[in-house]
Amino acid sequence: MADQPIPVFSPELVDEAAVDAAIEAKAIGAKIRRLRLKRSLGLVELGEQVGLSPSFLSQLETGRVTPTLRNLARIALVFKKELSYFFHEDTQSMFRVSRTKDRIRLQVGDKSAPVLISDSMSVLVPDRHIVPCIAEFLPGAAHAFHPHTFAGLEMIYAIDGSLIISTDNRTEVVEAQDSVWIDGHAKRVYRANEDRPVKALIVSFAQQS
Repeated sequence: MADQPIPVFSPELVDEAAVDAAIEAKAIGAKIRRLRLKRSLGLVELGEQVGLSPSFLSQLETGRVTPTLRNLARIALVFKKELSYFFHEDTQSMFRVSRTKDRIRLQVGDKSAPVLISDSMSVLVPDRHIVPCIAEFLPGAAHAFHPHTFAGLEMIYAIDGSLIISTDNRTEVVEAQDSVWIDGHAKRVYRANEDRPVKALIVSFAQQS
């Protein structure tokens, strides 16, 4: 019996567009970016840890380049993840509504002389490293608020009114629609700048260990 010929497969049988779509569907770049931001790492800092250039990491996060398994393994080790983490489907989607009437407003400070009123919004947030709240700062020097220090970043967005934000070496007046990013390590004081309450959105991003 004559030997059967070995079939020759043409590379054209593989749809390159389908290959690109399959890789894109895994959203590897987005997962890397999410991990990096949770650790409050810049591209330069991550690049130093994994031995890759910041420009390459930027292209990787935006999907302009595809990582090799070796490079992906380096990144996985930095974030203490299994390599398979980057290939799992993101099956969980979130759509949660926090109604104003359902949220609890808490007084911060003494009941007789609260420093501010906090409208917590974190009950529906699955990632406890992110803590958002709406804060209403009461007027008067006695109502100055001294937030706890922590490893991470804090964002303050003034919704209504004028807010004074002070650290040991800097003081800024934040007007409505202004925003501030501040190091969570900083000893800081927030207080109303005028004789009326100030409303602001505060989001704390705790650094993951």
